Amino acid sequence: MALLIAIAASATPAASYTNHTVGGDAGWFFNTTTNTSIIDYSKWAANQTFSLGDFLIFKTNTNQTVVQTYNETTYQSCNTDDASDDDTFHYDAGSNEFGEAWTIAVALTIEGPNYYLSDADDGVQCQNGLSFAIDVKHGQGLPPSLNQPPPPPYMEPPSADSPPSPTVAVAGGQPSGNGDSRNAANMRAVLGVLLLLLV
Repeated sequence: MALLIAIAASATPAASYTNHTVGGDAGWFFNTTTNTSIIDYSKWAANQTFSLGDFLIFKTNTNQTVVQTYNETTYQSCNTDDASDDDTFHYDAGSNEFGEAWTIAVALTIEGPNYYLSDADDGVQCQNGLSFAIDVKHGQGLPPSLNQPPPPPYMEPPSADSPPSPTVAVAGGQPSGNGDSRNAANMRAVLGVLLLLLV
């Protein structure tokens, strides 16, 4: 028994997921006076180890953009105009006010090369250093909170001019016997599920 306790006590704890503040204390900024990024973000990234489930924390403002892509061509061109919605994502904090501070958390959910850039000023910020590439390792894998299927694609609701959906007839009808009590029981079950969903 003492041996088991000693082994358990000496076991190294599982590594935890890491929040990486992009650029460290400098944040994610572009100096418009010198037309350069505040720091060398590629150099910053080279000194980090990134794993699935980690987060990149971009402390910035609305003068810069945060773009994540898995497409090296998009990254190299510093242009997202022709980027696919499947491999390139624009993040924002919901504000268009110039210079407003914001913090954006980006989860690392795909193993392998991940690219980040600011496409502000028609790509000038990216071309002048506001970009970096990382290689995401497997690590512990994704935590359950990030290991979810993507939501279904958005579909426009039908317009008022759309033809109505066809009516579908269900064959059969009411079962014989005590149908009223079965219908009431089914209704209670449905209401119970709805109440659970609301809670």
